[in-house]
Amino acid sequence: MSYKDLREFLELLEKENQLVRIKDEVMPEPDLSAIGKSAPSMESAPAILVEKIKGYKNSVALNVHGSWQNHALMLGLPKDTPVKEQFYELDKKWSKYPIKPVWVKDAPIKEVKITKDINLFDILPLFRVNKYDGGFYISKALIVSKDPEDPDNFDKQNVGTYRIQVKGKDLVGIQPLPFHDIAIHLKKAEEMNEPLPISICLGNDPILNFMSSTPIEYVQSEYDFAGALKGEPIELTKSEVGNLDIPARSEIVLEGYIIPRKRKIEGPFGEFPGSYSGARLQPEVRIHTITHRKNPIFENLYLGMPWTEIDYLMALNTSLPLYRQLKRDFPEVVAVNAMYTHGIGVVISTKSRFGGYGKAVAMRLLSTPHGMPYSKIVIVVDEFVDPFNLEQVMWALTTRVRPDKDVVLIPNAPGMPLDPSSEPAGMHTKLIIDATTPVAPDKARETELLEVPEKTDFWSDYLKNALRDIRGNK
Repeated sequence: MSYKDLREFLELLEKENQLVRIKDEVMPEPDLSAIGKSAPSMESAPAILVEKIKGYKNSVALNVHGSWQNHALMLGLPKDTPVKEQFYELDKKWSKYPIKPVWVKDAPIKEVKITKDINLFDILPLFRVNKYDGGFYISKALIVSKDPEDPDNFDKQNVGTYRIQVKGKDLVGIQPLPFHDIAIHLKKAEEMNEPLPISICLGNDPILNFMSSTPIEYVQSEYDFAGALKGEPIELTKSEVGNLDIPARSEIVLEGYIIPRKRKIEGPFGEFPGSYSGARLQPEVRIHTITHRKNPIFENLYLGMPWTEIDYLMALNTSLPLYRQLKRDFPEVVAVNAMYTHGIGVVISTKSRFGGYGKAVAMRLLSTPHGMPYSKIVIVVDEFVDPFNLEQVMWALTTRVRPDKDVVLIPNAPGMPLDPSSEPAGMHTKLIIDATTPVAPDKARETELLEVPEKTDFWSDYLKNALRDIRGNK
């Protein structure tokens, strides 16, 4: 791909008319969150680079992943590539896993090093993402930690995205939910009553942020997957403390350790379901070292009522792992759309091998590592229905579903505690809707589908090219 880090990707976006620079000085609040909310609603939803923030000295990048155009460019595709084509292209790149990283000397992230008088406010243009957040939040961090029982196992090193609340000049809170990999590392460290070293990496290659928010297996490396998606090794370097592998080209890295066996109030925070999460007892992190590039760019993410940047960021990277896990056991599965609220809602298209097959596919999804806690509403449609086309999905729901036999409720199942409908927090009733055409031995009247007119593909391409020519001449 034609970029190696955030800076080069912003240059690419600018060449593709997918970047807006704001040169006027803005207030941290409410301007930055308002800009982050506004950008995804614009046509083609560009990234935003805010160059001057009152009271701070560094710039802020927003909405870097916040459109399908930016998402396509991240994958090395033309910016007008349709979502379903991006899904299948991502699947092809995924198959190249693993491409191992390389470790480099003189990494850009080491240009400036601070070990004394740590003050996050000197480096980060902090702001509340939503009005009633409990404080300033870092919402787009790539966080690196190692398994304390197996620290030399590269594949068990975790590269994840977790929300960070700034509580002081060298103190932050973190939310490691029990089903997150970092929670496994923390549990092991606390059993030894030892601090857990972590690196909070900000302003990264967009592929790295994409992978750090992707639900992969515990013993799979996010860096190896990122290399596969880029088609080349990711450049890494070592942290100053803790022997962690961090991106060599991040803009800012905060090194610290999670304080063991202590919990303090964290939150509330405006979360991806479009509501505040409330306040809970969560661990805290003491920051002891900061490294950064000269004139670092602070990248943060607005999240709120969908769709915002986080919905684009977590759309296909949630859909594809679920697709691959399902297809391994159910080869008839054609595609999985888990773009809605980080997979709380999922649409699966599959060919039915026998009666009741759609329900079986849905139950398998609900037993995957991500589907078990997150997915609440699962809709299964036929293989000829595009799960990314909601008009087709609604057609299947309205013409294929018999509520008395095709709707299944599973009470008292694991749930996502950030979903305000979970009660108690972390418990759901799961809903399965089987909108597939019944096959034997399930009995149903014969249904003959309408055929697509001949030459439809030809005329679809013709009209698409004609529209592109018209828009290009304006």
